Amino acid sequence: MESIAFVLLIIVSIALIAVVLLQSGRSAGLSGSISGGAEQLLGKQKARGIDAVLMKATIVLAVLFFALTITVAYFL
Repeated sequence: MESIAFVLLIIVSIALIAVVLLQSGRSAGLSGSISGGAEQLLGKQKARGIDAVLMKATIVLAVLFFALTITVAYFL
């Protein structure tokens, strides 16, 4: 049982790293500083599409990571 939890922990860890690296940054380069006010008006619509999916996947993977970490620590 502990080996299965350990393998799942490794898989979830790699997936969490990949999902975090796929997300775009907050400012997204120089365009964030140049557009300024337009970003505040249109910035609320940015959370749709792939950004929203990656954000939800990050939350799910983080919860799985913590649960598996506690499980592995309990078995050791």
